Amino acid sequence: MSEIHQGKVDPLAAAGDFYDVKGMLAPDERAVLDRVTAFVDSQVKPIANEYWLRGEFPRQLVAGFRELGIAGLTYTEHGCPGGSYLLSGLVAQELCRGDASVGTFYGVHAGLALGSLMLCGSEEQKARFAPSMLSWERIGAFGLTEPEVGSAVAQGLQTTATRDGDTWVLNGEKKWIGNGTFADVVVIWARDTADDEVKGFLVETPTDGFTAENIEDKIALRSVENAVLHLHDVRVPEANRLQEANSFADTARVLKATRAGVAWNSVGCAMGAYEAARAYTVEREQFGQPTASFQLVQDLLSRMLANTTASQCLAARLSQLQDAGGVSEQQASLAKMYCTTRTRETVQWARESMGGNGILLEHDVARFFVDSEALYSYEGTREVNSLIVGRAITGYGAFV
Repeated sequence: MSEIHQGKVDPLAAAGDFYDVKGMLAPDERAVLDRVTAFVDSQVKPIANEYWLRGEFPRQLVAGFRELGIAGLTYTEHGCPGGSYLLSGLVAQELCRGDASVGTFYGVHAGLALGSLMLCGSEEQKARFAPSMLSWERIGAFGLTEPEVGSAVAQGLQTTATRDGDTWVLNGEKKWIGNGTFADVVVIWARDTADDEVKGFLVETPTDGFTAENIEDKIALRSVENAVLHLHDVRVPEANRLQEANSFADTARVLKATRAGVAWNSVGCAMGAYEAARAYTVEREQFGQPTASFQLVQDLLSRMLANTTASQCLAARLSQLQDAGGVSEQQASLAKMYCTTRTRETVQWARESMGGNGILLEHDVARFFVDSEALYSYEGTREVNSLIVGRAITGYGAFV
């Protein structure tokens, strides 16, 4: 190919961070993020496709997470490292840039499970559980969704909790529980049979009456060991009831915080697909020249980068609001709704830019393509998040 039409490649554009959002971090936080990036590139990406095919989580990565010290980033008490929401979001982005399954594992443990403890637990409970969860000695899971109850959990939760002296008896089932097959601490949300309010419980496994069944026939996030949890007369001491979780409003506090994390997850998924598509098209030759030199391919790449950049900037602003303590439920929902929708579009263009090879796992885009479907739905579907925003816009609730 003639050199006359070749110019210098913009490194920010090539890396998918076109507006240098990483540059917003303070130097010490940037150093943390750089370590995460190195971990992703050296340990996550080389094995992502293998474990995706096997439908297993690569447990050897837990040691790497322990060394990174990135659990509990946005909390400071009880040994948490502290850090900005922007750093936390960019960490989630980087993990999902390598593999959305690994990013989801991190989000379930460090966001949903540990977040439930830090937001809804007593000081005694935090002191008892936080150290081992921060060190990844005990892995956490989050049990909210049920086989017959997805979006309607606020009103239709079927798992029950009945007080019996100093213990609670839990009965019911949970579904789609990430880390559920190997978690040491599972946060179970159940409806109190006495007052009909939703309460949270720290279930330590293994325990009598608790079983986990791996969901094996997934097409997305295959390395996340999602489980169906069966709870039959599971007895949990009052000391393990989350003391500050007394209604679904408290559950929603956890979801508001982690919904922003899903927005960042989707940015990472889009970025990973874009980077893989760009790398492929620069190397792939047709008609005697790289396909990246074709106008239609460059148009696809530009649109992918625009989607990724817009989503990343929206998520970054949301993180700034979180750092200022002023984020609302509807702002978090707008970010989750928008970013996952744009990611779904971006991974389609990435697959298209690679032609038939786009469906081969060896080129990575196929994995991002299907994994985006799970991000699009979990932690509140696009429709539910749209209605949360719609209620804020109009003042009318339109959920039923």
